[in-house]
Amino acid sequence: MSEALARPQADDILKAILAGIDLNSVGICNEHQKLNPGRFALWVRMVFSALVDADFLDTEVYMDGRKAEARRGECDLRPFRDELNAYLAAFGEPKTAVNRIRAEVLAQCHSKASQPPGVFSLTVPTGGGKTLSSLAFALDHAVKHGKRRIVYAIPYTSIIEQTADVFREVFKALGEDAVIEHHSNAESNPEEETTRSRLACENWDAPLIVTTNVQLFESLFARKTSRCRKLHSLVNSVIVLDEAQLLPVEFLQPVVDVLRYLVQDFGVTVLLCTATQPALNTPPSVDPQRGLRRSLGPVAEIIDDVPGLYRVLERVCVHLPPSLETPRSWPELADEIANHDAALTIVSRRADAAELFRLIKARADGARCWHLSALMCAQHRSDTIAEIKSALKARREALAAGQQPVPIHVVSTQLVEAGVDLDFPVVYRALAGLDSIAQAAGRCNREGKLPEPGAVHVFVPPTKAPPGLLTLARDTCKAVWRGLPADPFALPLIDLYFKRLYHDAPSTDKARICDLLKLEPDLKAMSLPVQFRAAADAFKLIDEKDSATVLVRYSSSSARDDVGALIGLLERDGPARWLMRKLQRYGVTIYQHQVRRLVDMGDIVEVATCPGLYVQREGWEGFYDPVMGAKVDSAPGDPSAYVS
Repeated sequence: MSEALARPQADDILKAILAGIDLNSVGICNEHQKLNPGRFALWVRMVFSALVDADFLDTEVYMDGRKAEARRGECDLRPFRDELNAYLAAFGEPKTAVNRIRAEVLAQCHSKASQPPGVFSLTVPTGGGKTLSSLAFALDHAVKHGKRRIVYAIPYTSIIEQTADVFREVFKALGEDAVIEHHSNAESNPEEETTRSRLACENWDAPLIVTTNVQLFESLFARKTSRCRKLHSLVNSVIVLDEAQLLPVEFLQPVVDVLRYLVQDFGVTVLLCTATQPALNTPPSVDPQRGLRRSLGPVAEIIDDVPGLYRVLERVCVHLPPSLETPRSWPELADEIANHDAALTIVSRRADAAELFRLIKARADGARCWHLSALMCAQHRSDTIAEIKSALKARREALAAGQQPVPIHVVSTQLVEAGVDLDFPVVYRALAGLDSIAQAAGRCNREGKLPEPGAVHVFVPPTKAPPGLLTLARDTCKAVWRGLPADPFALPLIDLYFKRLYHDAPSTDKARICDLLKLEPDLKAMSLPVQFRAAADAFKLIDEKDSATVLVRYSSSSARDDVGALIGLLERDGPARWLMRKLQRYGVTIYQHQVRRLVDMGDIVEVATCPGLYVQREGWEGFYDPVMGAKVDSAPGDPSAYVS
């Protein structure tokens, strides 16, 4: 301590101002805080993050010099920009109409990157090349304005690995740890994870981070050192929010607030990337109990003519039912769908997907049929999607050779609607939110290679929509489609849909995060009653109270690991970071009441070394079906489970 105090202190430490904001500029008065609840709390978290990370790094230098030397150091985004430009240039001149449009989208991203930092939107129809174009904008903008890193946030872990693999292919010349994945499914063991990538996940000290919305936003409201340590790395960065329409409605107000503060106070540029742009910059709601009370602020659209882009990228014809109130039976729908030689059907409930799959499979004689739902573990879903893509490729090759292809049918829940680049000539979608239906349509004639527009059929299912926001989204879609419009995906309808959805939602801050973070000082007690702990505990994008994870013994020829061996290690030695991340690929989330029943029946058992985690009983294959996934409603020994 005496040695540290004896050293002269640099002016940039004694007079430091974090990202151009000091305590005085945050403001203490209540009137100011009513307009900016949570601004002071984010400032405190940023200071806390910088202090915590500095303490960790200083201790690391003293305790483990090799580990300290393995850290990346300064981030330089110029090599990333150059590698991406070289990768895109290697494709040469675009040869198809869709690829020419994608090239134009990319050109506009390059040209708009020089604009001043702030909030941008990239509104491009599904299949318009948003992923690499958004990255091109982010890299050009970062280099132009001296930004330190890019954080690419994705809503689902089911698609994050696909995006990270694309980025790794682009930047492979920069080394194996050029792209840092930070999410629950990331592979992480001593043999395969590099030291540098593991360290970069601790504090996001890397040029390009690919993460999830859960990791990003829960960290921004966290209180623990491990979660907060990375926050100061967001200062002077570019954050790309992929599929921005999936920002959680029930937490939308605190999410919008924290994004605005990042831009306003910490030099962050935000890019909202989607085919169905949410209404985040609309005038605040006059009803204090409804809608967004504070907007994101000015948003600059990158595409010059969004309506024109949608017109030229029109690749489907949408067929609405005669009535949005009259349901159709599953057998009737199955008869119609089975008559197509290739069709993707998307429903909103797992039970609906299972029922319709069985009916179509029984009717589609000689067809290859697949089922997709969250009752299948991630490894199973990945294997199935790979099989579907292979079958679609074989179908295209057969048609090109003048041969009759094998019919293909896929029945899925909405998990294929974001980031899964399937391309079917016909898509059926159960009535749902307008954004979901538009995303489903993006799986139809995706490459624009059909001689006629693809066909998207919207139908009213015979079952009720899941309660809560899914029901609200469906009802909001029905409201904006009242009168059955000529163009169901017209941009004004999408804007109206989101405005109504946010207004009619029970709350855009269901956990009262904004109230918990208000700065209302008690001048007598000289205290600041910002409730950091309560806000951190309440801000959970995934509510796990009523659910549990079951590890299934799914066998996969494409998997690098033996799941039985991994489960054996868990049962013998207990949880380890790398082991739990590998086992994420084999987890299925089910309700607690289903867990209790399955435990009583002997289908699953609790892991003794990891309470609250369950595993499929060894030697009992009846619980997990190689096609349908976990059978949460079947009974052990039920003969019907084996009847095809």
